[in-house]
Amino acid sequence: MEVEKRLESAPGKTYPVCLAGKRACPPEDCGGDWGYAHLLKVLKNPRHPQYEERMEWLGSEFDPKAFDLAEVNQALRELEVEAAG
Repeated sequence: MEVEKRLESAPGKTYPVCLAGKRACPPEDCGGDWGYAHLLKVLKNPRHPQYEERMEWLGSEFDPKAFDLAEVNQALRELEVEAAG
């Protein structure tokens, strides 16, 4: 996500806010869009030659189907605080 422009907030409103989302974001250093697509393909097939290596790299916490709206909005609030300070 890229912030392109900051506008003054209306009184009583909290910005920015994410209304919905789908799937987890790609992990750092996975190789961009193409690398993430490949990673998802590997994770779907436990017999893939790279499966064990990728699972070790990701750790057990990564779930490509997960999306946490509260976590995203907390990160956005933190960006707002950083920008204001």
